[in-house]
Amino acid sequence: MEDKKNKYIVQYDRIGCIGAAACVAALQEAWEMDEEGKAILKGENVKTKDNEIFELEIIEEELEGHMEAAKACPVVVIHIINKETGEKLI
Repeated sequence: MEDKKNKYIVQYDRIGCIGAAACVAALQEAWEMDEEGKAILKGENVKTKDNEIFELEIIEEELEGHMEAAKACPVVVIHIINKETGEKLI
């Protein structure tokens, strides 16, 4: 039986990351910094496109924390997309 909860995609563009670590401060369980000073999106189902665009599927209960991390990013390289509608929330 398929999960009926709304699903969202967290999309992160690592190329544009300036290493401010605002995402880590907002949601430490989902973000960390690497040795290059750029953020890493953590999660069991993180996928990558071209090794620079990372995506993580989340459910409704995780949305608020990820929205805060995306809003905290000073260079707007974290986006939240409604998987069902395609609407970009951030």
